[in-house]
Amino acid sequence: MEYKILVITPVKHINGLQGILESAGSVTYLDDPSMEEVISIVDDYDAIFTNPNKSNVFIGKDLLDAAKRLKVICTASTGTNHIDMSYAKKLCLPIISLTEERDVINRISSTAELAFSLTLASLRHVVRSYKAVQRGEWDYEKFIGRQMNYLTVGTIGYGRLGAMYSNYCKAFDSRVLVYDPYKKVDDQGIEQVSSLECLLKESDVVAIHVHVTEETKDMINKSSFDMMKPSVVIVNTARGDIVNELDLINFLKANPDARMATDVLANEVTNKKNNPLLKYSLKSDQIIITPHIGGMCIEAQEIAYGHAASLLDKFIKNIDEKNNP
Repeated sequence: MEYKILVITPVKHINGLQGILESAGSVTYLDDPSMEEVISIVDDYDAIFTNPNKSNVFIGKDLLDAAKRLKVICTASTGTNHIDMSYAKKLCLPIISLTEERDVINRISSTAELAFSLTLASLRHVVRSYKAVQRGEWDYEKFIGRQMNYLTVGTIGYGRLGAMYSNYCKAFDSRVLVYDPYKKVDDQGIEQVSSLECLLKESDVVAIHVHVTEETKDMINKSSFDMMKPSVVIVNTARGDIVNELDLINFLKANPDARMATDVLANEVTNKKNNPLLKYSLKSDQIIITPHIGGMCIEAQEIAYGHAASLLDKFIKNIDEKNNP
């Protein structure tokens, strides 16, 4: 039996990926489909290959109920908040992701590098000053920045990306604090703090590197912002749902020297056009927003997408072996 695979994320630019996918089955490529487009054809497919970046498709009840013959979902990502995991579990539908593929994802530094880039861009007012030059201005006074070797950087979450980011900041001679109640930090030159409150009060830069869970949704909210310095730079390359965006906007309005640099938005897959932070950024120069480009490097995509496709190929071949011993 030839399995039919529906790919709902751009992949044709990734070297070697189509070959892996097409060795697994018959593939249909939809680079940027709407939810309606996917729902209208999904009942004809055995597998979905996806990624949350540049996606308008939430794989939830409506889509899954229409996918009568679906046997597996494969996402080339560590995060799975673009999939209704509880409903998929109820349907006994396997999910292939990179969440636990440690040997593979440890080779991918792109998101940590972006977080560090956003940190420097915010501290040095790169975007604001560039826009001023485009307007014909040439005046440094409005764009006087900060040196990292005089700053305290607070990293929330010390997993793979949090550890990488912390070490980048340490290399620039920042004082680095880490809050992670589930990890022991054993890295000379990086201080582990016992409370989030301590980190928020002392940090000039707060960088978020945690997965989105019921525990971490809205983890950064009004009470968090009340503890932060009025000139804090907040960097989020994790997931938008970790930050309460309405509370963030109120904080930015009250603290004109504060900055937010984010690669992610709340409800990014289902309703990004109406996102309040995106709307506020149109009239505020306190915010840098990038379109979820953290993992979007040539090397990162080849590693992540290639491995996810190989896992899908292996899954399908295992099913064939069981059905045709």
